[in-house]
Amino acid sequence: MPWRHIVCDQVGCSHKTKWLMIMHTSPEHSHYDVSECMDFYRGVLTILSDQKVPFLVGGGYALFVLTGISRMTKDLDLFIRREDIPRTLKSLAEAGFETELAYSHWLAKARKGDDFVDLIFSSGNGHCPVDEGWFQNAVSATIGGLPIKLAPAEEMIWQKSFIMERERYDGADIAHLFHVRARTLDWNRLLRRFGSDWRVLLSHLILFGFIYPGEQRLVPVGVMQELIDRLKREVDSPPPADLECGGTLLSREQYAVDVNDWNYLDKRLVPRGEMTPLQVAEWTPPKGSA
Repeated sequence: MPWRHIVCDQVGCSHKTKWLMIMHTSPEHSHYDVSECMDFYRGVLTILSDQKVPFLVGGGYALFVLTGISRMTKDLDLFIRREDIPRTLKSLAEAGFETELAYSHWLAKARKGDDFVDLIFSSGNGHCPVDEGWFQNAVSATIGGLPIKLAPAEEMIWQKSFIMERERYDGADIAHLFHVRARTLDWNRLLRRFGSDWRVLLSHLILFGFIYPGEQRLVPVGVMQELIDRLKREVDSPPPADLECGGTLLSREQYAVDVNDWNYLDKRLVPRGEMTPLQVAEWTPPKGSA
């Protein structure tokens, strides 16, 4: 089935901020066209390609290619190594874009007018840095005639698995990625990505069986058995000596009471995590702002 796209004007938006909705597709294809109203994004991709800045396209576009699920979107997520962020911002600034390092531990932005791209080099919890493995396993595609690479399904699952905010939960995206891509996932690599955070992966796999009771066998039996065996071994082992809270890796705000009032150690903070106290403070909304 050929790719089709529908461009919808949103009330109150300029012609530059029309939203693109890709519809009726098959996840086995990996090519789609971008409307003229998306010239901004094509321009960003062209600049980075010309400057030889390695990047991967993620977000709604990657989810669309990998699952066939259409989603209205007016922004673009680009995944870039941390060490490439300075020259990325320099290249875009020289081309007339406004740029900023929004959060020093994971996110930069580039914009013109109302249009913007997110330049992602880690995750909000600092736990999922963009490294060489993302690029080694990227998926080929094109946007507006430009050859690009998409973030791999395994890394998308890994990063999305930790997003359990009060206002945003990516569990449905993960379930859909499992549903469509389970047969082709590199499960061993996925297990390595989660490492000691394997409980988070297991939780999503358990929910997958609840969401799709007739599709449980899409998940390799060996993977489930390995994770359940780890759970059994952990139950029989003594608990950690320190009071730790891993909830802060799942939500930047909902577990603040645990680390601020209940004396639990924040697993985002070095040496347990990758963030400094200042970065945590910058990333955590002020109390009462929700």
